[in-house]
Amino acid sequence: MKRIQWGVLSTAKIGLTQVIPAIGRAENAELTAIASRGDKVHAIAEEHGISKAYESYEALLADSDIDAVYIPLPNHLHKEWTLKAAAAGKHVLCEKPAALTAEEAEEMVAFCQGQNVKFAEAFMYQLHPQHGRVKEIMASGEIGEIRLIKSSHSFYMADRDTNIRMNKKMGGGSLFDLGCYSVQAFRHLTGAEPLEVQAFAEMDKAGGVDMTTHGWLRFESGIRALFDCSFDMVPRNEYEVIGTKGSIRVPYAFRPDIVGGVGTIIVKAADEQRTEEVDGDSYRLEVENFSSAILEDREPWISGDSTIRNMRVLDACYESIATGQSIQLTTEGSDGR
Repeated sequence: MKRIQWGVLSTAKIGLTQVIPAIGRAENAELTAIASRGDKVHAIAEEHGISKAYESYEALLADSDIDAVYIPLPNHLHKEWTLKAAAAGKHVLCEKPAALTAEEAEEMVAFCQGQNVKFAEAFMYQLHPQHGRVKEIMASGEIGEIRLIKSSHSFYMADRDTNIRMNKKMGGGSLFDLGCYSVQAFRHLTGAEPLEVQAFAEMDKAGGVDMTTHGWLRFESGIRALFDCSFDMVPRNEYEVIGTKGSIRVPYAFRPDIVGGVGTIIVKAADEQRTEEVDGDSYRLEVENFSSAILEDREPWISGDSTIRNMRVLDACYESIATGQSIQLTTEGSDGR
């Protein structure tokens, strides 16, 4: 089997602890190079068994052996290095949120298309098969007509003085870091785009970022979706789908990897409860899906259009926070994925 040759731009923790090991587990991918600003990259490359180490991102992008790059840089650098990678002919898997605004996302997606390279936002959780199973249960009618979806994603941030999530200019805040998952999940589960959004935030006065955000989305079908995300709460990464006859709860919706990759689905219907377990390696599946998209010349699981639409909802959330008003959205031409 042909393997896509990968490079990683930066020595960010998410890359070292999750994505680099996942590339090693993938059947159609191989990690060739890593880059950082400075000589520390050599020790990291040796530690992880990476054959090439570059002291600049530009040097890695100039390597003709590299087919695709993974970008786990701070949020405000995603656009710059996606464009530079695409200009160098590299396919791009970019950490979420892919951009700081929908306008940025549109530019990134259009440029990648113009350069004939694949682009995907790294919502790795979406590749876990538990979500496909949830949609099967929803479609079966077992829990009746869907009325409400709730999602919570949080952790308590202890290192506030040094964490880049506290820096507004770098794209910090709980909505960008955590709430984007819930918004993406709502769109995927409903197969639709919201018509209206309203959000409320508790801000950090010094850094200007949202520490906790609550919000709701309204869909044309009548479904309402409620979310909360926070740097000030106990760790949670869950959603619940509530219907007229029952409910589905997924307690490890976004990070099943922290419990060994086993997704748990708790279904309550007809006065009975059952638990289903669905195994999956989210990060490996993400790498394999993107590598397959390159090899087969097809769209990745998370399309560029979906990334743009997700960013439009986040834009609307920020506008709502700023104005105190609900924001109306348009939904033409989307499948909600």
